[in-house]
Amino acid sequence: MLALDRIIDAARASPRRIVLPEGADPRVAAAARRAVCEGIARPILLGSPPEVLAALDGDARGILIEDPAASVHGAAYAGELHALRRAKGMDLAAAHRRMLEPLAFAAMMVRMGDADGTVGGAVATTAETVRAALQIIGLAPGAKLVSSFFLMILCEEYHAQKGAYVFADCGLVIDPDAAELADIAIASARSYTAMTGERAKVAMLSFSTAGSARHERVDKVVEAVRIARALEPSLIIEGELQFDAAFVAAVGAAKAPGSAICGDANVFVFPNLDAANIGYKIAQRMGGAKAIGPVLQGLARPANDLSRGCSEDDVFHMIALTCAQAGPDPERLRPPALTPEGRHHLRRINETIYFTIK
Repeated sequence: MLALDRIIDAARASPRRIVLPEGADPRVAAAARRAVCEGIARPILLGSPPEVLAALDGDARGILIEDPAASVHGAAYAGELHALRRAKGMDLAAAHRRMLEPLAFAAMMVRMGDADGTVGGAVATTAETVRAALQIIGLAPGAKLVSSFFLMILCEEYHAQKGAYVFADCGLVIDPDAAELADIAIASARSYTAMTGERAKVAMLSFSTAGSARHERVDKVVEAVRIARALEPSLIIEGELQFDAAFVAAVGAAKAPGSAICGDANVFVFPNLDAANIGYKIAQRMGGAKAIGPVLQGLARPANDLSRGCSEDDVFHMIALTCAQAGPDPERLRPPALTPEGRHHLRRINETIYFTIK
């Protein structure tokens, strides 16, 4: 699992503050404790302190527990939300009530810079998780929509072809038009490169390869490729392609001779949510691929969703991936300028039970 190891190593090199709104869930608590033990993150668990401590089996070392109902940040967060949503009809009282909701509180922590990313959805639905992120964190500059992908890891002995692949959009955009499909392709390519350090090769999938079938759904994929190339000329992208032509070199050479991908794609963009969601679950459940996601892209700051059927491993890996999305900690990039007394003080801080939010 070299790609996953690289993501974990990147997180370990610069642990970020990741807020987990479902802090009393045993899977979330166990993953947070593991993240501390492996040095990949500084977790913040939301919830009633007694309930979160119980989920942690009483061991909260390296973990901050924050209760939205008793937080010193509550008034400031409600004021920010009121200013943000006032034009939508939200009054201050409603903003205070919303800040009692863990998903909204977590998103506001990220918006206000008190956390570097958030991971939710172990209990909440995808719709609830994404709504909080979109309304409070908002779109990244230049982004037109929020989409998602799964990082698919093929690493077992029986996998003839091993590596890390992106499947998009498996969780959000139901029936993208050509322009939205192009946006998903560009965002997914950037996500792949950010996670793996490798150049993305994007296959725009269809039931047709290089004009083998004629249909308006094929036309949509072809138009999406044209739009993506116009917006990002350096992007390696081909389509329309059937999955086998995009994934198997011999098939690609036969069906799409001269293709820049020729069976070597690492980013697969499906034409709609039906195909993408079914496709990743077949790869996961029948093909034995490890599926991490859905990972959100297009937001101003990292916020990611979990499946309600997630395991402790799934939560841990999503924490690592969210740290990688957040990038290096700016504080860690600054040259050291501490006196000996300051270094001693910093060591003492690192030995305390809780991390402090700046």
